Amino acid sequence: MGMRILALLLACAAPAMAQELAAARPLAMVEDPTLRLGDIFDGAGPRAGLAIGVSPAPGQRLVLEVPQLMALARQHGLGWRPLSPHERVVVQRPGRPIPREAIEAALRRQLVPLGMDTEAELDLGAMLLPMVPPAAPLELGTEAVSFDPGSGRFGATLVVMAEGMAMHRLRLTGRAAPTLLAVVANRRLATGEIIAAGDVRSIRLRADRVRAGTAERADQVIGRQLHRPLAAEAPVLAADLGAPAVVEKNALVTMLLEAPGLSLSVQGRALEAAPRGGLVPVMNLASRVVVEGEVVGPGRVRVAMGAAPLRP
Repeated sequence: MGMRILALLLACAAPAMAQELAAARPLAMVEDPTLRLGDIFDGAGPRAGLAIGVSPAPGQRLVLEVPQLMALARQHGLGWRPLSPHERVVVQRPGRPIPREAIEAALRRQLVPLGMDTEAELDLGAMLLPMVPPAAPLELGTEAVSFDPGSGRFGATLVVMAEGMAMHRLRLTGRAAPTLLAVVANRRLATGEIIAAGDVRSIRLRADRVRAGTAERADQVIGRQLHRPLAAEAPVLAADLGAPAVVEKNALVTMLLEAPGLSLSVQGRALEAAPRGGLVPVMNLASRVVVEGEVVGPGRVRVAMGAAPLRP
């Protein structure tokens, strides 16, 4: 009796043993353009390398629900049953974005011979670009390129080629905007700061964003003093700069009174800040009289003999 039961169990198990016992992968990361059975099921055995379709495009994903998984398992003899009616496999293929710099370089190679300024800024707007396989060399080409020197408008078909993906063609349109050199602040600068070499840099900005009087070269502003605060990345205007003050407001100074054959010095207080060569009101601390003098050096103000008092 026992032998008959054992034989019956073996006979019932025979069809199942002919199948590979498999488990569906919840998340399948694939890099090959061909989707294989082993990407979807663990335990696919010698059938794992069978091609079952096309992988998603780089950077995209594919979702296989229970009916599709059941059909694949039956077709390839896998012993798989869903654990729930909501079981699924997400097939995801990694991808890398196409660098914007590479697109601009491909366009410039064609637009400059058509009359575009080599320093123009390309305004491409929003672009919906395909991704490419992470390790595949990227090749970009252009077709049907047009350019209007008067308006700066251009158009071109971008051709995207990389191993492991289909060739893509994408129509691009935009405008080449002229640019100008401008000095901008590397950090926030406060009123009264004297600009040092590391505080600024010269870059190109769109011409419509550059105000008249903007400094073009760093050497035009280094060593100058700011008359107003400046935000980081803000352009530096010549009107906001002046010679650095060598006499500060309310600082004690030496007043030099000079006349032919006579030279006197008294202590005073500067009532304003001023650079070398600038005029500054200064108070004689002995007489409390305020006169105007010329700054001739740090802490030194020359006053003409007989200068009229500005106020007592």
